[in-house]
Amino acid sequence: MAELDSHPITVAIERRIDPDRTIEATSWMQAGTDLATGFPGFLGSGWVRAGEGSDLWYMLYRFRDMATLEAWEDSAQRSWWLDSGRPFASEVRVERRTGIEGWFDAPLATSIETRHVDRATAPATGPIQQPIPAAPPRWKQAVTIWLGFFPTNLLASWLLGFLPGFADWPLWARVLLATVLLTPVMTYLVLPWITRALRPWLQKG
Repeated sequence: MAELDSHPITVAIERRIDPDRTIEATSWMQAGTDLATGFPGFLGSGWVRAGEGSDLWYMLYRFRDMATLEAWEDSAQRSWWLDSGRPFASEVRVERRTGIEGWFDAPLATSIETRHVDRATAPATGPIQQPIPAAPPRWKQAVTIWLGFFPTNLLASWLLGFLPGFADWPLWARVLLATVLLTPVMTYLVLPWITRALRPWLQKG
């Protein structure tokens, strides 16, 4: 559990907004992203509308780990902000993603209000309309992970074979050493690289 808690976490919140208070809600959503920006561990945020005529709005934010996320979610600033929006905003669903799911995250709607992550030097950007791909199917995720894992494991097995007496170690000890070495390599190097390289295929319908 402690290892999972150290991974970046993306939170997607679905809300229904009173259509008669769209202008007010726009300022309110932007204020929420501005508040999150000031907290340690903040990695990015934005708000999303499902469509011009829809009352469904989404808020997305990402934090470095569970501890920094909970510091934001338990803060007095966020509590005040949520209370200020209750007359026109009602929460429908909250979704958190981390670990393997986080490598394949896709936003939930067709347009997004983006902001720079660098709080010290970059001001907020304006709305950017862009197509948002659907999350890839599970079989594509499995193929992507396998394509990263097989050559990495093969190379590691070959290199470990040069350790004196490694072949005589108990099976559990060999597997333990291999997984201890490969887990950070896969998490921080191989999977981020391969998902970027295969993104056109992953996003293809």
